[in-house]
Amino acid sequence: MGKVLSFKRRLLMASMSTGLVSGLVCASPAGAAPDEETNVQNLPPVEVTAPPPATRRAAPSRPVARIGAAGSAAPRTRLYVYPTSPGTGRGLDVDKVPSAINAVDASQIRRTNSLNVTDALRDNIPGVNISEVTGNPFTPDIEFRGFVASPVVGTPQGLAVYQNGVRINEAFSDAVNWDLIPTAAIRSVTLVTNNPAFGLNALGGALNLQMKDGFTYQGAELDMMGGSFGRIQGSAQWGKQVDQNYAVYGALEGVRDNGFRNFSQSEVRRFYGDVGYRAGDSEFHVNMGAAKNNFGASATVPAELLDKYWGATYTTPQTTSNRVGYLNLTGKVDATPTWTLEGTAHVRRFEQNIVDGNPTDAEECGADPALLCFGDNASPAFGAGGVQLANPFAPGTILGAIDRGSIRSTTFGVSGQATNVDQLFGHDNRFVVGATYDAGVTRYNASSEIGSMGENYVVTGSGVFLGPTPVANPVAGPVSLRTINQYNGLYAMDTFNVTDAFAITGGGRFNAARITLEDQLGTALNGDHTFMRFNPVIGGTYKITPGLTAYAGYSEANRVPTPLELGCSDPARPCLIAAFLVADPPLKQVISKTVEAGFRGTTELNIGTLGWKVGGFRATNHDDIMAVPVVGRTGFGYFTNVGRTRRQGLEAEVNIKSPTLQFQASYAFVDARYVDPLELGSESPFADPATETIQVRPGNQIPAIPRHRVKVGVDYAVTDVWKVGGNALFVSSQYIVGDESNQYAKLPSYTVFNLHTSYQVAKNVQLYGRVDNVFDKRYVTYGQFFDRDALPNFTNGGADFTDPRSLSPARPRAFYAGMRVTF
Repeated sequence: MGKVLSFKRRLLMASMSTGLVSGLVCASPAGAAPDEETNVQNLPPVEVTAPPPATRRAAPSRPVARIGAAGSAAPRTRLYVYPTSPGTGRGLDVDKVPSAINAVDASQIRRTNSLNVTDALRDNIPGVNISEVTGNPFTPDIEFRGFVASPVVGTPQGLAVYQNGVRINEAFSDAVNWDLIPTAAIRSVTLVTNNPAFGLNALGGALNLQMKDGFTYQGAELDMMGGSFGRIQGSAQWGKQVDQNYAVYGALEGVRDNGFRNFSQSEVRRFYGDVGYRAGDSEFHVNMGAAKNNFGASATVPAELLDKYWGATYTTPQTTSNRVGYLNLTGKVDATPTWTLEGTAHVRRFEQNIVDGNPTDAEECGADPALLCFGDNASPAFGAGGVQLANPFAPGTILGAIDRGSIRSTTFGVSGQATNVDQLFGHDNRFVVGATYDAGVTRYNASSEIGSMGENYVVTGSGVFLGPTPVANPVAGPVSLRTINQYNGLYAMDTFNVTDAFAITGGGRFNAARITLEDQLGTALNGDHTFMRFNPVIGGTYKITPGLTAYAGYSEANRVPTPLELGCSDPARPCLIAAFLVADPPLKQVISKTVEAGFRGTTELNIGTLGWKVGGFRATNHDDIMAVPVVGRTGFGYFTNVGRTRRQGLEAEVNIKSPTLQFQASYAFVDARYVDPLELGSESPFADPATETIQVRPGNQIPAIPRHRVKVGVDYAVTDVWKVGGNALFVSSQYIVGDESNQYAKLPSYTVFNLHTSYQVAKNVQLYGRVDNVFDKRYVTYGQFFDRDALPNFTNGGADFTDPRSLSPARPRAFYAGMRVTF
């Protein structure tokens, strides 16, 4: 399962089943149009909800903590930081949230002119960084504060991701498939940290995507764009409110991109729809979605090949096919003037097929060249029925493997929540209690076909497949596995206003997880694992002045091992991840303890509204899980607990917003280190030749996490119809994966500049264009060590590779132009 899945690419990295933060902001005055921006209280612009109908029950008359000074006309801004939120209800004042808040709204996503929501996250959230580990722009890794949400199966995941209140980390590996998210239909994305109510995987925080519906978006829009590398993309969306009670919304997207590297084509097709009903104090939604996407994932490539051709690849085929279909139900009822009841129910079907060409340890046997062996020329390679494989290849043929894997997951779940806003001891108080249940059933199958490796690094299959091996320590064999995930959560949170300026928040969540593995070919993989954990939170906010708020908080979160990790955790019996699993000892769950504090504020200037924030954080993971390679066995490795790791840093942002100018600048510092000593297998040239391991000392930096990120963006309205803008991104140097001992040179830092413009030709017609990587900077976003002896360097006459690095190149300069028509 390719470089997308195998250790030679990505798995060398050290690192409320319901949505917790809707990312919606409610304003007291009349609501705004669907894409209107707001920057109240330094919350990054998020969409403002439509006003409730006049028939709705009025809120109870009682004192309310004011956002601005007495008599201020500024609206009260509220954020939904608890589970189920259909888009209305009683939110929490932003100034009462004791953690960092980052949000991106539909207009910010729109300005990127991209159908990748990850582009908007990278451009607008200080601590977010993107690595195109798979070599495809639609399947990037999102890293925030040193924690990752990745589509690569086997990556230790540290961020939880929700869509309309439903957790979309995949059941088998907790991976996040960004390509399945319908970007045009996103209303807002909120990233909130330091809150255990997010449930499992929220070690570094949680991203919650709130989607559009017919109450918040009316009208129609067609958007077409094309440009470099054969990119053609289009989207259409339509929303309509039918009288006061009903609303419908639909969005359709399609992309075709040939990619700048060989074999890296992309085809993306996505649909999202919503039907809503509201009357009086109640609101209900049915939303559904589907996607059918295909990718060529080029992955990393040896540096020596990259020096000769920027679009080079290293072993193919590399294809991924993703399919998804889902149905969600959400509802909200104001049971009394102070009690709100909310609930969700969902079902989701996910399918993934991967075909991956790789090097292999299979070769002709030393004693009998007519047979196939592994590694030492003596360990037999078996086929079906336990018969040693005959060698069908000509003498001197370089062998490879085509690894195939499939994942079929069906997940379903329900949740319920109650919110009470009765006063407590004469003070405003918000109490939330809820429960969640999620379950997933997955069928995982894998096989490996031996083939011949051509000088273009393309593997040609032979029809010879590896079968189960009867030896005690199997090298590789087919897998058929059924897994069952059951996740339960019970949470309670309370925010108490000690004064109008000072509020404290406390609570926690109890998580119970059970993971069952059922081997379909035998009993070796059978297992039943249970994990339990209570995660507390305590925090407070203080409004120093009407435009300045301080916050601080402490929380804990946990991540349980995935079925994949539990099936591959024995160093004596490594796996070809994720194609093959073997019976292994259990892993411990990861516990993260986080403290953060900071300030945020706004002020009015002559040129517009100035918003700013600055904050620090420190998160310590206990029993962290990482993937460890087995040196000399290409693609093989295992998962293990590695003790404590720590991520700490600083985030700062300033922005200015006015009708003609929007400016944003941010800086993020992330210091990620190992706390406990380790001995790890590594392809590093500094590895001990006797043990093929490196010694990781306390204080060594975790690879693939750049310490400094600087972002600057500006948009300026030259005239009423013509806008220009651009942004710059600086990312500092980073150690490559496999260099956990920090002995090899870092990957260089890079700075990238992008430009964009739009012109309103007519009231309903807009032309736009953009240039990415204006100065055609050649840089890499990810690197790792690889097995230099696995294959010869065909571009150098078949000599050995000398550079131990395998790198993921970034996209060269690209031009795009498009047209947007609204109705």
